[in-house]
Amino acid sequence: MSSPPSHVRSGLTADGLTVEQYGPADAEGVAPEYDGPPLVVAVTGAASGIGSRLAARLSASTAVKRVLAIDERRGDVPGVQWRVLDVRDPAVAERLAGVDVVVHLAQDLGMDTDPRTRSAYNVRGTQTVLTAAAAAGVHRVVLCTSAMVYGALDDNEVPLDEDAPLRATEEASLVGDLLEIERLGRRAPHAHPGLSVTVLRPAVVVGPGVDTVLTRHFEAPRLLVVAGSRPCWQFCHVDDLTAALEYAALGLVEGEVTVGCDGWLEQEEVEEITGIRRMELPASLALGTAARLHRLGLTPAPAGDLAYTMYPWVVSGSRLHEAGWRPLHTNEEVLGELLEQVSGNHAVAGRRLGGKDAATTLGAAGATVALVGTAALVRRARKRRRI
Repeated sequence: MSSPPSHVRSGLTADGLTVEQYGPADAEGVAPEYDGPPLVVAVTGAASGIGSRLAARLSASTAVKRVLAIDERRGDVPGVQWRVLDVRDPAVAERLAGVDVVVHLAQDLGMDTDPRTRSAYNVRGTQTVLTAAAAAGVHRVVLCTSAMVYGALDDNEVPLDEDAPLRATEEASLVGDLLEIERLGRRAPHAHPGLSVTVLRPAVVVGPGVDTVLTRHFEAPRLLVVAGSRPCWQFCHVDDLTAALEYAALGLVEGEVTVGCDGWLEQEEVEEITGIRRMELPASLALGTAARLHRLGLTPAPAGDLAYTMYPWVVSGSRLHEAGWRPLHTNEEVLGELLEQVSGNHAVAGRRLGGKDAATTLGAAGATVALVGTAALVRRARKRRRI
């Protein structure tokens, strides 16, 4: 008998069930089994991205009576009621009158945003929405962070249980924002009795318009592998995340909830699927160079984020599975879609290169690309400082 596919072989959940026991989703996905009264749901960040997808999905759901779409600009989602304002505006409380559930997706995840500006928006926006929801009598708020909050460590269980401790480091990165958002979510029910908070933690999100340090990892001419590390790659398609958010909005899952494709891919499988060869570097060289490049402002993420390409942070998704949710996409399929989306882009250490930079850096570096290939960028930055 041949070995089962990797995404089945590795598909163990925290409670010991396997992917084979769950069974595959059908072509239409598994519809939530909701038998409560129709809800009024507000979605922040509804003009674009996952917020737009969720608003459209909820507006078509028989479990939802009305969708309130909140954003700084009006989007093109039909069948929803728009409220155009900044989520940091305390007036959002007035707009939430009569709302049962708020799904807060108005976050700045931009790669090029100033870290202080981004953090101020993300943290202040979450604070305001939680306070406004409580003041308006909303009984549930759904937040979306990332499985990155668990941290990527060599001794992580594979997969991680939803209740595993959060061990991510709080450098000046997006992960620091997400950890603070989670802290706010944990405090809110204590400060506002009657308000519950559900937090979704997706694996590496992939889909149209998604641009992160981790998706840019696959824009490099070589896949950086740190010697002695054991990467495990798990993805989450935006459609599966949107479906999971619907489950959370309807109260079918509560607390901390992880979401991703079943199982994971080993580094060798990733290289086989992508056709991109690895470049292996000693940890001291990889981390030291990454720190130096970030200090010079040449790369968008601190050196600590490199750990997410080194060590496992795979999640089980057991709570969603127990509620009846099933991912429609496998890790292999999502990785293939990611490769199509980043085709034609060139990035080194998370820094996307323009035509001139790509031709110079990638052409000159040859087999020593990735972090070492950024030496040309370092020299160029130093020359500019001397001028």
